[in-house]
Amino acid sequence: MRVLILGGDGYLGWPTAMYFSQRGHEVAVVDNFLRRRMHLERGTDSLTPIRPLQERVQAWKEVTGKDIAVYVGDLASWDFTSQVFREFRPETIIHYGQIPSAPYSMIDVHHAVFTHQNNVINNLHVLYAINEFVPNAHLVKLGTMGEYGQPNIDIEEGYIDIDHNGRKDRLPFPKLPGSMYHLTKVHDTHNIHFVCRVWGLRATDLNQGVVYGIETDETRLDDRLLTRFDYDECFGTALNRFCVQSVIGIPLTMYGKGNQTRGYLNIRDTLACVELASLNPAKAGEFRVFNQFTEQFSVKELAELVQKSAKEVGYNVDIAHYENPRVEKEEHYYNAKHTALMDLGLKPNYLGDELVGTMIGRIAQFKDRIIRSQIVPQIRWKGGDQGKKVEIVEKVEDAPVK
Repeated sequence: MRVLILGGDGYLGWPTAMYFSQRGHEVAVVDNFLRRRMHLERGTDSLTPIRPLQERVQAWKEVTGKDIAVYVGDLASWDFTSQVFREFRPETIIHYGQIPSAPYSMIDVHHAVFTHQNNVINNLHVLYAINEFVPNAHLVKLGTMGEYGQPNIDIEEGYIDIDHNGRKDRLPFPKLPGSMYHLTKVHDTHNIHFVCRVWGLRATDLNQGVVYGIETDETRLDDRLLTRFDYDECFGTALNRFCVQSVIGIPLTMYGKGNQTRGYLNIRDTLACVELASLNPAKAGEFRVFNQFTEQFSVKELAELVQKSAKEVGYNVDIAHYENPRVEKEEHYYNAKHTALMDLGLKPNYLGDELVGTMIGRIAQFKDRIIRSQIVPQIRWKGGDQGKKVEIVEKVEDAPVK
């Protein structure tokens, strides 16, 4: 299978490229290194030392004897996007190539507009390139569970059956995105759904939960193949931050009450999910939505789990309630369905097995690279106080673990 991976230099893109290459597929990656440039802008960096893309590709060749083709350019350019599709003629397109940060999109008007321009326009270019050059190809698009928000009903997988005034229909599940970034993903979903209905394209939207993990089977072959690991307030997840904070003794930055609940999955499960979607493609004209996560946790549960796991390997850390810089529900119902990928054969890895065994140990290995000043949040959803650090409201020592 000819697999084109958009955003192939990223946290998920690079491991996905190696994963498909290792399994005998012909792989090409596309990237413009925007994520690396955004880290320069913010004064942050990956915890893991990551090599330039061309060095990674060469190292992969040395280690495995396999080739990965590289296209460097911007998907927001139609000339570049059309050239890639015209030359490579992919059968499967795995689309990670977007700005993935809610806080980054909420910094100010310029970052909000740029996030929309980059994400929405590049996705439209991809859709038009598929239709023009490879109309039978299958698009596997990385969406987000954040499109749904936290409605007071069960979250279905993409669609909901409606009975209204005596008439019934199956319609897209309502969206309640929580940031300008999440809004761009909603726009993508609507655009992809439209072209499947009108042009007969085939696509799978993977509404992914929060991904964690620092290693895959392929990255472990050689440290030159490491993927990035972000922990800062802008690009890092709460779980990544907690693990880094536990190693260096900074109280875990739990926003507000910590009852915000989300879905989570191991990076190895992301690779398995993308493979399952690719090997079992949507039909022509079909727009599928899979909710891609394996476990649900509140932020408080994550903090307590990290605290317990860190203590097992000699790190004692407090949990601190910080004033919440975001505008979000802290008390809410959350029950999201996620059976489609399980039905296709997903065999999950679980968080408890990953924390002590891999994540905390690897973080300790690279702890000299931690930029302490970039961990405590400064970006506020309401604006006006940007640059002002969020303060601790309450510190909790030895929080009980359920």
